[in-house]
Amino acid sequence: MSKTMIPKDYQSPLGLYQTQDAIDLIKKQFQTSLTNALNLKRVTAPLFVDPTTGLNDDLNGIERPVSFDIPEVAGKEAEVVHSLAKWKRNALYQYGFSAGEGLYTDMNAIRRDEILDNLHSVYVDQWDWEKIITKEQRNEGYLKETVSSIVAAICDTLEILKEKYPQIPVSLSREVTYVTTQELEDLYPDLAPKERENLFLKQHPTTFIMQIGGLLKSGQKHDGRAPDYDDWTLNGDIVFYNEVLDCAFEVSSMGIRVDADAMKKQLEKEDCIQRLNYPFHQMVTDGTLPLTMGGGIGQSRLCMLLLGKAHIGEVQVSLWDEATKSACEKAGISLL
Repeated sequence: MSKTMIPKDYQSPLGLYQTQDAIDLIKKQFQTSLTNALNLKRVTAPLFVDPTTGLNDDLNGIERPVSFDIPEVAGKEAEVVHSLAKWKRNALYQYGFSAGEGLYTDMNAIRRDEILDNLHSVYVDQWDWEKIITKEQRNEGYLKETVSSIVAAICDTLEILKEKYPQIPVSLSREVTYVTTQELEDLYPDLAPKERENLFLKQHPTTFIMQIGGLLKSGQKHDGRAPDYDDWTLNGDIVFYNEVLDCAFEVSSMGIRVDADAMKKQLEKEDCIQRLNYPFHQMVTDGTLPLTMGGGIGQSRLCMLLLGKAHIGEVQVSLWDEATKSACEKAGISLL
């Protein structure tokens, strides 16, 4: 059965041609707003990496990367990236960036084990960004300040979009509510994590959900995070209430990155201390790599939200199961 949810009486505000034009507008405008807000420069990023470097993101630790051999490089195996969380920090060091400066790039990935629904596709496209910070900026206040800047860039982009397409009914709040995963569990102890988010976002339509990755008092995790890039005490998700789908809608996962102490503690908690043998991890623990913060902002996710779309396949080209294609076709939803 399809996991696609069809909203009652759903109709896309824009046709296919207008949708393509609007996607172009969103991407150009948001990139400009984001880079100005965070002082970022665009760089070129890899589609695949050498797995022996430790640079690939293992997400929750169970997703299988797409890999292939390269005969011309002595048959070396390459892995298609899951994200660029670690690669970006290394790039800031290699390219000679200074404190207060950062980079962004277009990240394209394949997540073969993704469960397909309205929000999830095998194809992932993000603006991945990373910037160097000082030791004094490794705190919650600076994290929140950065979150507010990103939310403002998103809302500015929506205003410009609606000037051209006033028929788009989407509205977003610039006021950000900050809540920890433990506070959510305390509020709704009998609900699953996503149910907690859905209920909270109805009351607080723009929220930054903080401290993701570690165990809660219940002994469960709110959500998984790899132990070797985000500091689980200084990270979170930017989430908006999506009126079309009546749910919490994550647009960005971000955070202040691990320093040497945080990396060792989190690797020990996840029983993968052996990763300290990888070159990337050694460069964190010996202080070679700079202190950074960063995140990924979903390109298709953002377009879907701002355009009031019901399915991510309306704004990106991917592959879908027959049940999903059939359900969308009956509902008049055009998958690209």
